[in-house]
Amino acid sequence: MKNLIKYIIFMSVFAGMISCDIDPIEENRLDFDFVLTNPNAAEGLLLNGYTGLLNQYSFSEAATDDAVNNILNNNYKRMALGELNSQFNPASRWGSFERVFWVNRFLEVIETGETQWSRDTLTNTMFEMRMKGEALALRGLHHFYVLQAHAGIGQSGELLGIPYYTEYIESDGNFNVPRLSFEASVQNIMADFDAALNLLPTDYGLSSGQVDAWYSNLENFDFDKYGIVNNNFFDLRISGRIVKALKARVALFAASPSFLDNQSYYTTAAETAAEVLNTIGGVAGLDPTGNEFYISDDNIFSRESLWRGSISGNTFNYEERMFPPSLNGNGEINPTHNFVMAFPMQDGFPANAANGFDSQNPYANRDPRLEKYVVVNGSSFGGGIINTGFGGGNDKLDSIPQQSTTTGYYLKKLLRPDVLINNNGTTQGQSHANVYFRYTELFLILAEAANEIGGPDNSFNGISARDVIAAIRNRGGITQPDNYLASITSQEEMRELIRNERRIELSFEGHRFWDIRRWGLPLSEPAKGYFFNGNNYVELPSVEVRNFQPFATYMPIPNSEILKFSELEQNNGW
Repeated sequence: MKNLIKYIIFMSVFAGMISCDIDPIEENRLDFDFVLTNPNAAEGLLLNGYTGLLNQYSFSEAATDDAVNNILNNNYKRMALGELNSQFNPASRWGSFERVFWVNRFLEVIETGETQWSRDTLTNTMFEMRMKGEALALRGLHHFYVLQAHAGIGQSGELLGIPYYTEYIESDGNFNVPRLSFEASVQNIMADFDAALNLLPTDYGLSSGQVDAWYSNLENFDFDKYGIVNNNFFDLRISGRIVKALKARVALFAASPSFLDNQSYYTTAAETAAEVLNTIGGVAGLDPTGNEFYISDDNIFSRESLWRGSISGNTFNYEERMFPPSLNGNGEINPTHNFVMAFPMQDGFPANAANGFDSQNPYANRDPRLEKYVVVNGSSFGGGIINTGFGGGNDKLDSIPQQSTTTGYYLKKLLRPDVLINNNGTTQGQSHANVYFRYTELFLILAEAANEIGGPDNSFNGISARDVIAAIRNRGGITQPDNYLASITSQEEMRELIRNERRIELSFEGHRFWDIRRWGLPLSEPAKGYFFNGNNYVELPSVEVRNFQPFATYMPIPNSEILKFSELEQNNGW
């Protein structure tokens, strides 16, 4: 962090259309006095806070029981095989502090009151309110990114969080500050979120009858001026609705067994999630196409994405990485048989022999989401049949090193099936979008928290865990009535079902890696495969043997930071 430059690098970007990749059009070294007098330069500081937002394309599942990466030097693969340490941590997020300092610098600009966003006093006040709210929310979010990756039991035995920075620090300033307790870190994040909620519009582009009180109560309020500040042009920026969703996410994380195991935080998660979900009609508002939010332009623009980046042009990068070799892809991420067996039978009962699962006809009568998310042996995909077993050619297991599947499966989720990568080298790309928060995640947060507080039928604002899981499974294609769900009566049974539904619904979106840790589940489950040898299906029990240290639930602070700053306490074991 000492390498942060003393002067400000202004990134000139289009102010409204934010994605996680903000490319600078022009880079200048500008001093603080210039920024104070130039509103575009000042806003450039804020927009740096929108860089580094986490989306669904990390593919960290390769370090979990859900997937294997077939690239030998892939960092998540190396992590899973035992290389994770304080000097090699592909999941480190310590660098998010850089964004924290950008927004802190912007907040300094706001506090001076010298930057004029508009010559009109009311309009200028509303600009200040909204952008200060954005900065506070982004500061809380980037601190959460660091907390999720680096909170843990310190060498003292205390559950520790992270340093919390509320001021900009010059390059020669004091970065040697201790970590707060875990709960103090969470409370600081929540305080920033709450402060932001008193400044941000719930949504952008609302009608005059829906303006939030903190705007409409301003002296001499004028809706036309309000529309200049908070119109639909800013739709992709952080809003009050998004902050509430993030607050629910942080509260669920804090409440989890590996951390505070705390009913109060479960309550915050459930109440906050229910508040937002009731604005879309509760479980009736679950997007009917939300479990394939990536598959077409219409789905990308659907109401499933609570927060996303701008829509990309026609691209094919992810498909080239993930498609099977016969479709001119590199087959990089291979779902495991562990993951495939998480999908129930079509009637909703777990996939086992007692419920009709046939190990020699393993994909018959299964949850329809399996076919949507995974290319199994015999799948129709890309205009042909993909065979990963006997007779599969280049698609066959281990046929081409670092390209053909190692588990007997290829990834389908997150990919556009209408992308074409032709044999002659030409391509037909399609639109993609970085998604930062889906409504389905918010439903699952409510279900998990509500169940942990009072069991399957415990309700928040009229929504229970059972209601949520029923709606999600019905959308997924589980035969109705859902007799398996109806048989669930205990908190423990519902907990396992919720976790399994979360595993399926949020699969390959970067959640499983963190969920395993916050739930305290085993990290070193061997990755299994499944192979058709021409006569029979054979389970491959150890495609990849994982090797995490027993203390890897809590990941390390970067060793370089520990060496530089004596006040930083390392997590136990590292």
